[in-house]
Amino acid sequence: MRTQLECSNCRKTCDPLARIGVCPACGKPLLVRYDLDRLLGRFLPHEVGQRALRSMWRLREVLPVHDPDNIVTLGEGGTPLLKLLRRGPFQPYPHLYMKDEAFNPTGTFKARGLAAAVSMAKELGVKAVALPSAGNAGGAAAAYCARAGIACHLFMPKDTPRANIAEAVIYGARVALVDGLIHDCGRLVKAGQEEHGWFDLSTLKEPYRLEGKKTMGYELALDFGLELPDVILYPTGGGTGLIGMWKAFEEMERLAWIGPRRPKMVVVQSSGCAPIVKAWREGRREAPLWEHAETIASGLRVPAAIGDFLMLDIVRQSNGWGVDVSDEAILHAQGELAREQGLYICPEGAACWAALKRLVAEGKLGGEERILLFNTGVGLKYTDLVPLDLPVLQPPPR
Repeated sequence: MRTQLECSNCRKTCDPLARIGVCPACGKPLLVRYDLDRLLGRFLPHEVGQRALRSMWRLREVLPVHDPDNIVTLGEGGTPLLKLLRRGPFQPYPHLYMKDEAFNPTGTFKARGLAAAVSMAKELGVKAVALPSAGNAGGAAAAYCARAGIACHLFMPKDTPRANIAEAVIYGARVALVDGLIHDCGRLVKAGQEEHGWFDLSTLKEPYRLEGKKTMGYELALDFGLELPDVILYPTGGGTGLIGMWKAFEEMERLAWIGPRRPKMVVVQSSGCAPIVKAWREGRREAPLWEHAETIASGLRVPAAIGDFLMLDIVRQSNGWGVDVSDEAILHAQGELAREQGLYICPEGAACWAALKRLVAEGKLGGEERILLFNTGVGLKYTDLVPLDLPVLQPPPR
């Protein structure tokens, strides 16, 4: 049960029952806090692991919804942890794993965050929400709002993959295409929020999407027998999942599930839009707007992120890295995973495999560490990236 909202920057606390977005004092993201001392010794990992409910809501004690009747669920969470086979280019990696979020409703990890956010919107009495999306978040928001009976207003770049736009439309969302990038869409959300009173579900501009995403961190601990991997590579746009997992690790340590050891966290971005990687290399704590962002991985095309300082802190605290990879490397990695592992994953997830090969080539990793790649979505939403110049055969005569 949530006990308060706390600013991630100035530490101001806010009423957990308030309908609030960001910190009223400094405008930075708010974090949900719980009475973990009360849960110590009562919320136990082996009991959670034995619960029949195979979804993120088996972690309900550390999720923000008070009234279970307000939970809006489509069965999100409980995704598989896959050990990658040692063959071809994967041969040098004896302990390489993938957390495959493609098994979520709507086919991506966005289902976790939007399930929590829409559930809280329902609990707070919200009638209409709005958000910008480069694709997958919009589809998930539309699905969960349809389930909850809440109006959903989406603003998407006009070149968003067609599958994502169609997904949002079929769920009944009010979709507007924008001649610009996701931060331009965000400006329209803000203007509409002021005019129409929408509840803003933008990344980290409300406290609850983060709570859904953090369940990935709890699941990793359960998947690995409470021994976290040595390295986690995460495809990073707005960064909610990265920040959420780090929050989960802190909570689990306070709950005595794990000790103080943390994985090296690797922010993976596209060379065509890498504001966090650039800021990490330059020793900054904030990332300036990335001009002229362009990449085939639409989920990584986030030129500016409100949680930039949190992501950069996590990379440095964990002794991790920021890595950017080219679109060409992403497509090559996507093909290798499909042909060698039978995994047709999204380009954002494939970027993690490309980034790992780069880290090993640069001598930063040896390859024998226990390494986790995150796949954040199903590849079938990106069929336009696969060339299909195939011969057409004539059937033999009868």
